[in-house]
Amino acid sequence: MKIGAITVGQAPRVDVTADIMDLLGPDVELLERGGLDGLSREEIAAFAPQDGDYVLVSRLVDGTSVTFAEKYVIPRLQTAINELEAAGVALILVFCTGAFPPELTAHVPLLFPNDLIQRVVPLLTRRSSIITVTPSPLQIEQNQKKWQAFVRNCRTIAVSPYGDAADVAAAALQIKDADADLIVLDCIGFTCEMKRMFAEATGKPVVLPRTLLARVAAEIAAV
Repeated sequence: MKIGAITVGQAPRVDVTADIMDLLGPDVELLERGGLDGLSREEIAAFAPQDGDYVLVSRLVDGTSVTFAEKYVIPRLQTAINELEAAGVALILVFCTGAFPPELTAHVPLLFPNDLIQRVVPLLTRRSSIITVTPSPLQIEQNQKKWQAFVRNCRTIAVSPYGDAADVAAAALQIKDADADLIVLDCIGFTCEMKRMFAEATGKPVVLPRTLLARVAAEIAAV
């Protein structure tokens, strides 16, 4: 079966597929497209967020990360979706936990990890109390606004999954004694290894969007 994936950054997202291909199964062929595909770093710099913009952080093919405003990539993501549908994919995974506007559509199932975590996480928190981890300090306020309709208490911290692993480990220790039911690594860039870091440092359950997304996709793809 052909499955598509779109990233707001550049494809292929080898960092994501390293953790999810085994979950998708041996019969899945994954086709990837990105909202920043084909753009130079100078061209991407023109997409820098301004006050009031919805901020995204993603990975480029060289392994570095960039921060940009969502509004610039929406048309490019729709083009990517159209290309994947033309290639015959049965469903499309979105490799980003951001909130997207309704005009981003497909004729096949389009799986947004943000929709999945916002429905699953409230079921897993007894006291409706969570900690979310987002890549950039620029995203802390928008992340808390995103979660306020789903849980009563949300504390957000920022650390990039695309930087030094030592910074991720330090962030995990920062919240080791925090009073919350579980932790949500609210970016597709966080890895299974990073999930382990947070779980070991805090003793709390950790929700990892990339593997949740893959498991739901595998259920749809199963025959």
